[in-house]
Order: sequence, then structure tokens, then C-alpha cells
Amino acid sequence: MTQRVELAAVLDRFAVDGLITDYAVAVDDGDWTAYRELFTSDGRADYRSAGGIEGDAGNVASWLAESMRLFAMRQHLIVNRRLRFGTLEQDTGDTAQVQADYINPMRFTTNDGEGRSQASGDSGGLPAGAPDFVCGGRYSFGLLRTPDGWRVREVVVREKWRRLPG
Repeated sequence: MTQRVELAAVLDRFAVDGLITDYAVAVDDGDWTAYRELFTSDGRADYRSAGGIEGDAGNVASWLAESMRLFAMRQHLIVNRRLRFGTLEQDTGDTAQVQADYINPMRFTTNDGEGRSQASGDSGGLPAGAPDFVCGGRYSFGLLRTPDGWRVREVVVREKWRRLPG
């Protein structure tokens, strides 16, 4: 490998890492416009293992916008990212596969639209700031290099566990 190819691979790794981080932040912040923009025009997402839906990124973003209203606080932590670049049309590095583990603590929204807290007297026995709902699993991302940079062509969520209060 030449230094130019090695540098390009490092830059691609940074770009892919940024895309995966942007994905988590878009979901956590409820920025569904940004979420949609992370995908290719034919991009799809599959949340069925977590009780969700599978479909094109626009429909899934609409479903997420509605279902995530249950949670006043969300924080995706995406770790153990394993990245493999692939080949498309005889050119290396145009596709990528990423497997990454996640843990996702969330706090349910109360009737007043806020998250529960010990100060409000409705902690449910949980420490102040503790999440009500925590789940974990693995994402499988299929990525494509586009003229606008790396984009998600497909993401599949494989929830492995969840913990609810009580």
C-alpha cells in the first residue's frame, strides 16, 4: 500500500466514525431531518428486533419521531466498532460494513412532558438521573460512499437485552 492509499483509508475511517456518531446524536436529539440526511436515497432501517418497524429511512424516521416521544432522555453509546471496506464497481473503499455494539439508557416522559426525577418526588425508587429503560445490542450498518460523503444504505438493529424498572 502506498502512503496515499493509507492516508485515504485513515480519512475514510474518520468519516465513517463521524457518520455513526451523527446517527446516534440524531436519534438522541430527535433531529429527524438530520437522521434522514444520513441515508442514501434508497436507504433502509430495520428496528424489528427492538419492537419497531422496517422500511425506508423516511418512514422509519417518522415512526421513530412518534415512538421516541415516550422518552424525555435518550443517550446512545455506540462502541466496539468493527469496520470493513468493500468493493463496488471495481473500486476499493466504496462500500463499508460496520458492526457496533450499543447501550441505550432512556428516561420515560411524564405527563408534564419532562423526565422523572428524584426532586419531583416520582423517582420510582431509582437514583436521581437514573434511566427507567436500558437496552443493548448490536447495529449492522451497510454504508456507501456518495458524492456527498459516506451515507447509510442500511442499518439493522439487533437488540440483545433490555431492562425495565422493577
